[in-house]
Amino acid sequence: MPLSKGNNNSLGFVYKYKTISVDHLKELQEDIDKLYHEGKLSENKTYRQYLSTKKFVIPESFPNAKSIIVLAIATKLVLVNFQLDGKKHEIMIPPQYYDDGLTFEDLENLILKKLIKKPGFKIELAKGLHLKLLAVRSGLGDYGRNNLCYVDEMGSLITLYAYFTDFQFQEDNWREIKMMNICEHCNICTSNCPSNAISTLPEVNFVIDAGRCITLYNEIEGEFPKWISPDAHNALKGCMKCQLPCPANREAIKLIERFEDITEEETRMILEGKPEEELLNSLAEKLKMFYPSNANEAFPILKRNLEFLIR
Repeated sequence: MPLSKGNNNSLGFVYKYKTISVDHLKELQEDIDKLYHEGKLSENKTYRQYLSTKKFVIPESFPNAKSIIVLAIATKLVLVNFQLDGKKHEIMIPPQYYDDGLTFEDLENLILKKLIKKPGFKIELAKGLHLKLLAVRSGLGDYGRNNLCYVDEMGSLITLYAYFTDFQFQEDNWREIKMMNICEHCNICTSNCPSNAISTLPEVNFVIDAGRCITLYNEIEGEFPKWISPDAHNALKGCMKCQLPCPANREAIKLIERFEDITEEETRMILEGKPEEELLNSLAEKLKMFYPSNANEAFPILKRNLEFLIR
């Protein structure tokens, strides 16, 4: 990843952060509960299972936590060529779907040495929070109409993290939920969504029909719903249809990284469903999307998605 512009050029990654008091956890949970009660959240089973794992509470393992640090790490869009029948098929891997080399040790060093700066304090990764809502409530970013969080200069090409700490930050950046001003009179994302998951109604704002979002289905195993058009698929995982043309991503989308080509033999083995050890090791190194140890789960999804993209 590129070197940080501004607050830390020595780290090797671009980041921004905000802090809020843990006193706001109740209000954050109320934000989600309100959407439930108003019927604005999709009834999709997979989506509801995901939401059930997210709660805004202080972890039992860290009862004396005082602040929450929210981090946005700039993450590039990746392109990789899959070779088949003498042709190169250029396929996207969106941010968050590959290992960018950043470690939790890197994040912990950043927080303890650059943000807290005082010895004796502890931090703990926040594993069960709704990170987009947390980032918007903290002022780190704004919602787009497409339900994604956008951070200035980074756009939506980000990875979000949150940490609890017993350090009391003086800055409490709490604010009201906000959608980007640019979204008010813009419908680029709604017109580009291939499954009509994004609403144009002003009263709905950033809440989308998650049950119609392609990303929900190409992250898990199983057949795609018949209402998803074959030509709607556009990335090896996730979906970039609403992000590529978004004006807020105009600069961030230019920072593209390329991975090593997938050979003709490797492409054929994927499509033929042959997860041999040598292939899995090669794909794990080239695509950085999975480890050989979890290939049994990742390979069938990779095979299915690639079939739609190439054939």
